[in-house]
Amino acid sequence: MLQLDRLTCGYGPFRAVADLSLEVPDGSVLALIGANGAGKSSTLMAVAGHVAAMDGRIRFDGADITGEPARARVRRGIALAPEGRRLFPDLSVQENLTVGGYSRPRAAEARNVERVVTLFPRLKDRLAQLAGSMSGGEQQMLAIGRALMAEPKLLMIDEVSLGLMPAVIDMCYEALGRLRDDGLAILLVEQSTQRAFDIADTVCVLESGRAVWTGAAEAARKDPGLVEAYLGLAQ
Repeated sequence: MLQLDRLTCGYGPFRAVADLSLEVPDGSVLALIGANGAGKSSTLMAVAGHVAAMDGRIRFDGADITGEPARARVRRGIALAPEGRRLFPDLSVQENLTVGGYSRPRAAEARNVERVVTLFPRLKDRLAQLAGSMSGGEQQMLAIGRALMAEPKLLMIDEVSLGLMPAVIDMCYEALGRLRDDGLAILLVEQSTQRAFDIADTVCVLESGRAVWTGAAEAARKDPGLVEAYLGLAQ
């Protein structure tokens, strides 16, 4: 589904990611982990088309999309739930979902909203509520739901559990597991390594913009020193 071939990207002269190669097949989850500033968010933003590639290639669903604008990538089936959620706080939940589905036919909106509220029942009774008035957990559910409105083949989520209560994190990961089982490819950034290891098929550890360890999540779970070696602390 998604292939990065020696991707290098950054901001001006600064290279946030260098020579990164990874693959996310259909129906699989790849977790990016690493310390702050390791290049995790920059990787997602490059795939989404918000950060230009300096070198390397980005391939999606068999096509080279390295030079395509962000809107074209959404239409191909790439959706991002960004760090900090970036909702429209003065719009309702329903209106935020509508915005998320701008690339799809209007006739698909009702079906996709139903999919979202089935995954996140808490949102069903809040469709008329302003997004900015909801709890952080509800906003994270909405951010994921808004991305799903684009009917993606690849869902990218930046910092799934950041600042959320354990019960809400459980709800989010239960939903992600259902999406994976339905065949959706997922690329996620996660500060909680244990959560990442539990859901991911593959783990990629970034350090200073480079991949320093890539392997099966099962191998990561069996290596208690992995996180300490690359992040400096056990999580």
